[in-house]
Amino acid sequence: MKIQELNDGYKGSITVLITNLNRGVTAKGAPYLSFTFQDKTGTMEAKYWNVKEEEIDLYSNGMLVEATGDVLSHKKMLQFRVSKLEILDMSEIDIYDYVKTSALTKEELKSRIDEKINGIDNAIIKTMVMEIMKENEKDFYEYPAATKNHHDFVGGLATHVLGMLELGHSICALYPMLNEDLLAGGIILHDIGKLTELNKAIISEYTKTGKLLGHISIMQAMVYEKAKQLGYENEEEILLLRHMILSHHGVYEYGSPVLPMIPEAEILHLIDNIDARMSTLDKAMNNVMPGEFTPRIFAMENRNFYKTTLKNKKD
Repeated sequence: MKIQELNDGYKGSITVLITNLNRGVTAKGAPYLSFTFQDKTGTMEAKYWNVKEEEIDLYSNGMLVEATGDVLSHKKMLQFRVSKLEILDMSEIDIYDYVKTSALTKEELKSRIDEKINGIDNAIIKTMVMEIMKENEKDFYEYPAATKNHHDFVGGLATHVLGMLELGHSICALYPMLNEDLLAGGIILHDIGKLTELNKAIISEYTKTGKLLGHISIMQAMVYEKAKQLGYENEEEILLLRHMILSHHGVYEYGSPVLPMIPEAEILHLIDNIDARMSTLDKAMNNVMPGEFTPRIFAMENRNFYKTTLKNKKD
């Protein structure tokens, strides 16, 4: 059984990846474990209430396990109640069967992003993008865009960038004042620092460099160093690209050391937020039935969202 196939009342076993683990103690002093289980079809929260003392430290994030138990509805969300947990040999399985991946293949993502890069006319911006992408291509098409909330799946970073490029193209058609080459360059480069900030494509964690510097400062430094290698460091395009990277979180409290001060930087911040939020909502909506509300979503100001019963024209 896959997670997406489970329903209230199911009893049996499922093979899943542990992507989050927390230890707790009940009001009566009994230990328990809380998990997030994951396979290719989705995620599910799980509780191991009757865990034995000797099992408390056996499990960790990134382990593949066979969980035996039953599914129940808790606060209108399905939850797996574990009665037994067996650790499986990771060497004998394909990890990609148990992780979420982009709806688009790596080849599709690369083809569509390459088309956008080839459409850049400004020689300096195009060269910078091509050189940095060439050095980071493998990880760029495998890494998530974040460890949780939005685009937190294999290929998530490239999916996020492609979505932003499509949004940016449409917005530039509406507002001719915007320089589409500059916007496209900023979109492609703005999050590549996450390839240093995070340690791997699957079950990502923050690196020491990532924690101490953050992807924003990592990336603007990377752009400046590459510009010096190419003799572009004094060109206006480089200054503007660095500004867009530094300001793309939009406000000081979210980590941007400067605020957007050119139209393209303002739009970069806005479409980054739109694409990230829609990804967060899409993930939350997948776990509720039409006519129900999601649990509170921390990344969306801790709001609940209602899933309409109306038919979509695309359905």
